Parts: sequence; C-alpha cells; structure tokens
Amino acid sequence: MRITKDQILAHNDEKAKPHKESYEVLAGHLAGKGIDVESLVNQLSTFQVAIPSWALGAGGTRFGRFPIGGEPGSLEQKIEDVGLIHALNQSSGAISLHIPWDIPEDTAAIKELADDLDILFDAVNSNTFQDQKDQEYSYKFGSLSHTDRSVRKQAIDHNIEVIKYGDALGSKALTIWLADGSVFPGQQNFSKALERTHQSLEEIYAELPDDWKLLIEYKPYEPNFYSMVIPDWGTSFLLANKLGEKAKTLVDLGHHLPNTNIEQIVSILLAENKLGGFHFNDSKYGDDDLTTGSIKPYQLFLIYNELVEGTSGKDDLEQNISWMIDASHNVKDPLEDLLQSVEAIKKSYAQALLIDREKLSEARESNDPVLAQECLQDAFQTDVRPLLRESRIKTGGAANPIDLFRKLEVRKNLINERGSETIATGL
Repeated sequence: MRITKDQILAHNDEKAKPHKESYEVLAGHLAGKGIDVESLVNQLSTFQVAIPSWALGAGGTRFGRFPIGGEPGSLEQKIEDVGLIHALNQSSGAISLHIPWDIPEDTAAIKELADDLDILFDAVNSNTFQDQKDQEYSYKFGSLSHTDRSVRKQAIDHNIEVIKYGDALGSKALTIWLADGSVFPGQQNFSKALERTHQSLEEIYAELPDDWKLLIEYKPYEPNFYSMVIPDWGTSFLLANKLGEKAKTLVDLGHHLPNTNIEQIVSILLAENKLGGFHFNDSKYGDDDLTTGSIKPYQLFLIYNELVEGTSGKDDLEQNISWMIDASHNVKDPLEDLLQSVEAIKKSYAQALLIDREKLSEARESNDPVLAQECLQDAFQTDVRPLLRESRIKTGGAANPIDLFRKLEVRKNLINERGSETIATGL
C-alpha cells in the first residue's frame, strides 16, 4: 500500500481552517518574543528520526506475543512500512536494519525501492545476543567478551559482515549492543571480560570505513541480572575513548536505572564529543520500550534542552548525531505508535528551541533557580503542535498523520495484502 499526494492534500484541505487559526495565534505569540517563526518551522522540517526495522511488527514479552495482522514479512515490506510513516509525517526518512534479520538478497533492488520511497539507511545493528541456527558456536556465555577466542572471532566476523552489508546500502554507522554479562556472583572475571571486549572491538573498529561511526550501546541489566559487561554510559565512554574518534556512545533512554539523570549524561558526552546517537523510547520501571514521551515527557524536553545547548547549531545537531527509535508495541498498532514517538521527539525539540538562552544563562550565573525554572517551564508549557503541523504541511506530510492513517484504513489494507497471520522477522 502507498499513500498518495492527492490523499494527503485532500486531508490537509480538510484540516486547513482550524490549523491556520491555531498556527497564527502561536506564530503571533512567538513573534512577540522575537522568535523567527518561519526559521523555526524550517528547522523542524528537516529533522529526521530513523525507524527501526524490528519495531514494525507487534512486540511481545516472554509471556506472549499478540500479532496484529498485516505485519511485514520481508525486508521489502519493512521498507514499504517506513515509507508509509514517512509519507504521513515527512520526518522518518531512514530505516535502521538489524542483521541477520534484514539481510538484503538483492542490494540493488532494495536500494531502488528505498530511493523510490525517499528512504535512506541509518545505522546497521549486529546481533550477538541470539544464536542463529547455522552458527558454529553459542553465545550463551558471551560473544565479544567470551573466554573462548573462537567464539569471539565468530562475533567479530559477524560485526564485520554487518559493516559490509551496511556499506553496500549507504549506511554510515554500526551499532553494537552486547548481552554479555553474568547471572551469578563469581561467574565472570569483570576486568578480563571488559578487556576481551575491548580487544574484540578494536578488530571491528579497524574494519570501519573512514566516514563511519561505531556506536557503543550500554545496559545495566537484562538478559544478565548480576552484571553486564557494558552496564553504563561510563563504560561505553571508556571503550569509545580507547578505540578512537569514530567510536561514540549510544544513549538508549530505557537503558538506565530508575531516576538516572539522563540529561546530565547527554551534556557530558556532548562536551567530550562522544555522543553518537539515541535510541528513543520511554519507561516506567525499566527497559519497557514504551512510546517515546508517553511516561516522562519533561525528561525528554530536558534532554533536548541539553542537545540544543550543547551543539553548535542545526547542522551539528542533525548531522553528527544518529536519531533512532527503539520500541516494542505489545498492544498498539506499531505504525501508529511510531508516528506518536516521532511526534513526541519533534515536540520536545521544538520546545527546546523556544528556550530563552540568554535569560537562562543569566539565571544560572546569578544562581537564581526560580528564574531558571521559569525559563524552562515557559518553553515546555508552550503548545508547539501547530508548528509541527505547519512543518509537515510545508514538506508534503499530513496535518494529522494518525487521523489520516485511520481514515485510509491502512492496517486493514495491509492485512488484506499480507494476511492476518504474518509475523515480522526479528524479535
């Protein structure tokens, strides 16, 4: 299924009057504060968030999975689904692939399909947290950190293979998340496991193309509940520093212990030029993989406050950091959930752009926490949705993506095309 320009134009015509009214009120309010509204809308229009291939089907837990029907059963169908999202919001013009779930059988044909849908290939992701049916050695007790050199070499070779797939598609980054760790005290020598991981990463790093990044993800627990080899941003940062300029830390919003100050982590990594990218999601208890901004919208705004402040401008923020979603959809339509996540991300970005930086700086220098809070709250409490609608309309997207998604009965059409029993490859 494809959404046509005529369908979007008809939808936008229907929404034009109420949108114009709300946009003009907000634009007048912002102009009164000296904000260049047209420039702000243009800045929002170019910001893109990559869609992960593994999030296009229904998620699940270890207790069960409830298929939604019409799920993409091939890489081609995954790209087509990202094309649907991008047609609606004009902000999701890239897909992040996971190998071996998404190995292209015909690279030229895959690139042609993606080009036709205006989709690029973002970071490619390796998988050494699962045993594949044809692999020689098991990752039960680790991969890049394993005590057995043969297992480590298998994991290293897999990552190098992923780089080659990504390079052929035009990707510019490799993301590594390790499930390596231990379940019981005494099971693993912490320092030796980390050193073996570093040595393995060095071999992978040596194979990176010159214009690529290596994104090192971290997680405090799961699947190992006593220790993880890369449990936190500090360990990721340590490894990235040892490896070199192309190695960066990837921040997954769900990969932190409760109440962690993620915005401070982001600020420090930016200052050290080691912030490589994000996996966006939200959580209440742990790595819940919920819709971005659904639980902690103020935290997301505070993260973007640091991002705007810690980068040198639009190009630096958009081009030097990888923006990706990483979520699981247990009860929602995955495509609707992803549309909501992208909207929440761009909403926080827009609000952060409204902060009076000069006034905030003065409040900080004069140690005035009340004024500092007022600066942040004034921006956070501004309803920026008219700005996001205007940016979508200007770039050919839908004024209300989810409304049009439902009116066009996209899920029903996908079920008619693919059947109700299809299950997306991956998790």
